[in-house]
Amino acid sequence: MKCILFCQNTYAFGILEPIKTVLQRKEYKYIWFVADKIKASFPYQDEEHTSVIKDLQAFESDAIFVPGNEVPYYLRGLKIQIFHGLAGEKKGHFRIRNYFDLYLTQGPYFTKKFNKLKQKHKDFDVIETGWPKLDAYAKTNLQFIDTKASLFKTHQVEKILLYAPTFSPKLTSAPFLLDEIKALANNKAYLIVIKFHPLMAQEWIDAYKDLANNISNIIFKDDKNIIPFLLISDVLISDTSSVVYEFLLLDKPVITFANSSKNILWENTTEYKNLEALVKNTINFDPFANSRTYICEQFHPYTDGKSSERMVDAAKLYIKTHGVPQKRRLSFLRRMKIHSIFGTPSKL
Repeated sequence: MKCILFCQNTYAFGILEPIKTVLQRKEYKYIWFVADKIKASFPYQDEEHTSVIKDLQAFESDAIFVPGNEVPYYLRGLKIQIFHGLAGEKKGHFRIRNYFDLYLTQGPYFTKKFNKLKQKHKDFDVIETGWPKLDAYAKTNLQFIDTKASLFKTHQVEKILLYAPTFSPKLTSAPFLLDEIKALANNKAYLIVIKFHPLMAQEWIDAYKDLANNISNIIFKDDKNIIPFLLISDVLISDTSSVVYEFLLLDKPVITFANSSKNILWENTTEYKNLEALVKNTINFDPFANSRTYICEQFHPYTDGKSSERMVDAAKLYIKTHGVPQKRRLSFLRRMKIHSIFGTPSKL
């Protein structure tokens, strides 16, 4: 099986890396597509990769794994949506854009909704596999014990708090929590780690970096991979970000501001204040501990670290059963959108 690992944004690297590992083990051929805007951040420069769509046409793939919203309809291959997060309440998560033949879902909550959409649209299939990015949790959790202990010793703190908001201008808490984070840092028992989404507005990146440069128990991290920080932190502070669910799946407490979910099973407030009191109450009482069970069962019940393997096997079986789809039915506007993003198909 020949596969394309399709990256339009840097967050795709961490999602697709476990799939890449499975492809290597099974000795399947693969190529990375890395958009021009993220080439400098691509972590696997020694592996076959390209930013030229014509190269993908010539590759003639059997399957294309996509953690984004678009993929060129004219590329050969089973077009597989594997998602870039677990925040089902976000605008567009369940929007059918007609580019995908197969949706590989993270858990029953998502599977049920996409199966309903499948009955309506009748031009894609749905298979529940789990989400590949979370495979790392099953494999790397223990190795960060020493990292956490070192941070405790270096900073002389008792708890690590992670502030990881979404970048979406309409949903991010970053413009409203600057002073609250600053006030929270007055409690020297806390080490506050700030990790922003790669697409966060530069204005807020600069503002929070300045905060970290001037306050000893605040550190700002530019790392692309958020997983190490989720693993070492005791409490997550966020808003409507998919990392909320990733953290809850580690069975650890979350505090959000103005989260847009219709079924909030964690500490949430609509006012951008009282952060220190919320943190203290969460650490001392963890009032939503029992509610996390539902999240784990419905959003991602897989703890075996093999979701990526299930994805690759699902693609292989689908192709064996149905063959590689020859084309997608797309409206004129959908085709024009793909042309505007990736260009028109080349004649080889």
